[in-house]
Amino acid sequence: MSSPPKINLAPGAPKGYSGVVRRLFSWLNLCAGLALAAGLAFADPVDDLIKQELQAHQVAGIACLVIQDGRAIKTSCCGLANLEWNVPVTEDTVFEIGSVTKPFTAACILLLAQEGKLSVDDKISLHLANTPPAWADITLRHLLTHTSGLANYDDLEGFELRRHLTQEQFIHTLAAYPLGFAPGEKWSYCNSGYNLLGFIIENVSGKNYWDFLRERILQPLQMTNTTRRDPALILPPRADGYEMTNHLRVHRDSDLTDLFSGGAMVSTVTDLAKWDAALNGNSLLKESSKQQAWTPARLNHGETQDYGLGWRLAPFQGRRNIGHSGSTSGFSASFQRFPDDHLTVILLSNGGELNFATDLARKVAALYFPEKPAPH
Repeated sequence: MSSPPKINLAPGAPKGYSGVVRRLFSWLNLCAGLALAAGLAFADPVDDLIKQELQAHQVAGIACLVIQDGRAIKTSCCGLANLEWNVPVTEDTVFEIGSVTKPFTAACILLLAQEGKLSVDDKISLHLANTPPAWADITLRHLLTHTSGLANYDDLEGFELRRHLTQEQFIHTLAAYPLGFAPGEKWSYCNSGYNLLGFIIENVSGKNYWDFLRERILQPLQMTNTTRRDPALILPPRADGYEMTNHLRVHRDSDLTDLFSGGAMVSTVTDLAKWDAALNGNSLLKESSKQQAWTPARLNHGETQDYGLGWRLAPFQGRRNIGHSGSTSGFSASFQRFPDDHLTVILLSNGGELNFATDLARKVAALYFPEKPAPH
C-alpha cells in the first residue's frame, strides 16, 4: 500500500486575511488531507484484487458476489461482457457457468429421491433403456460421484453440440467405449455420467430436463436469469466468451461439446445468491438430502474422495469448503461455500483459463476469513 500523502499544515490564506480565517484555511486543508489519506488506507481489497487478477490473466470481465451470514456484503464487477461493443459487466450479466450446473442436476435427483421415485443406489439400467451389459453394475451414485468408470466424452468425437444426440443416440455412442475401471474402483471426473443423470431425470419425471429444473428449482427460487446456454436463445445481457491465443484475446471456439445436464447452464451472481440462500434452508432439499450430497464418496476398498453428490468437498486453508468450479470454452465460473465461516463467494468470468474463477474466489474468501478456522 502506498504511503499517505504529505499534509501541509500551514498552507496560509491569501495575504490580508485575519488570523482566524487563516487558521480556518489550515483546518480545512488538514481535513482534506486526512480524508485523502483515509481513502488510500481503506481502499477496497476485493476490488483491488479482482482488478489485479483481471489484468494479470487477461480476462475480459468478472462479476463477484460475497455473502456472509446470509447477507450479500460485497459485489464487485470489473471489465467487459462484450469487447466489441464495450459493454461493462454488471451483477446482472449472464455468464456460462459450466460444471456449476452439476449441483443443480444432483439436486434434481435428490428431489426425485425425496418423493420416492428413485434411489441414488438404483442401477442406472432401471431408469435407462438399452444400456450395455458392461454398465450393469453402475448406479446413480456412481454417476453422481464420478466413480462409474464411463469414458468422459470431452475428448471423444461425436458429442458436439451441432449433433445434439437424442438419449438413445447418446447411450449407443457412449457404449462403444469400454469402461476405464470397474464401478466404484476409482474416481475420475466424468461429464458423460451427468448427461445420463439428465436423461434419468427426464425418464422418471416424465418432463424435459430443463422444464423439470425450471419448475422445481429455478421458478420457486425466482432465478429468472438462469437457463440453458443454447446459442439460438436471445439472453440479454449475455456475456461473450473469450480465449487467449498466441497472447491475443479471441472469441471462443464455437464448435462446442453438448454438455447438457453436466454443464450447459447460464446464470448471474445475483441468481446464484438465491441458490445459496436455498441451501441454507430446508424448503427445497431436506437436511438429510443435503448431508448426503455433502458426504465424501467412498470407493470399493474404503478410501474416500473429496467429492459428494455433485459437490467438491476438498478443504481450503483448513476450512470446510463445499463448492464447484465450472469451465466452458471462453468462461470460468465458481461457487464456493465455507459453511463454518458462514461465507459464500460466487465468481463468474468470461475468460477461458481453467480454474481461474475458483482460484480467485478462494483468494477473495481468504480476505474474509477470521484468524483461525472454525472447528468442524
